[in-house]
Amino acid sequence: MTPAHSHAFSQLRDRPLWWRAPREREREPQGLRPELANESGESVEDRNKWAVLTLYEALNARDVERVQQLLAPDIEWWFHGPPEHQHMMRMLTGADYYEETTAATAFQFKPERIAAFGSTVVAEGSGPDADTAWVHAWTIAPDGIITQVREYFNTSLTITRVAADSASKSAASCSSSSSSGSAHCMPVWESRRPERAGKSFPGLVLAI
Repeated sequence: MTPAHSHAFSQLRDRPLWWRAPREREREPQGLRPELANESGESVEDRNKWAVLTLYEALNARDVERVQQLLAPDIEWWFHGPPEHQHMMRMLTGADYYEETTAATAFQFKPERIAAFGSTVVAEGSGPDADTAWVHAWTIAPDGIITQVREYFNTSLTITRVAADSASKSAASCSSSSSSGSAHCMPVWESRRPERAGKSFPGLVLAI
């Protein structure tokens, strides 16, 4: 995998357009959602996947109220890819509102694969053309609220799980040899790249 060659990190500190109206979110007490998941026989990971899938449906339908219920107002957004594909950022900040973008004309995020690893949910899909592929890595808090998204466009992503005894080490150490005594990571997920004649995607590794 080649190292990331361009990225931008932004914490959406200012309230997006969607948050200008009074928020009437009824949040469940801390830790209640995991308890309910256990009682119903549904795992926390299944609950987290459900939250992310519900978010995609709300975003595509421009259901502002539902989006507000699922996202933290200070959600963190990280992006890697061509700047013209920052569709999620435009949705979260309300930038597409000023361009009178509708549900019919906006970019549609339709996940084709979804997997959960603890508090991280990974979704992958493609754009309207065969040359566009995206991956989202969402972080969900114990109360079920989505607090972070890492967005990758036209990027080959490998997700690794850091060994328990090395979780405090940096993600960069995951590439080190285990014989050296540093952290070691096990790959648990890889993105599927669409066929692109004569082209290749830059590769990144995300340690969780």
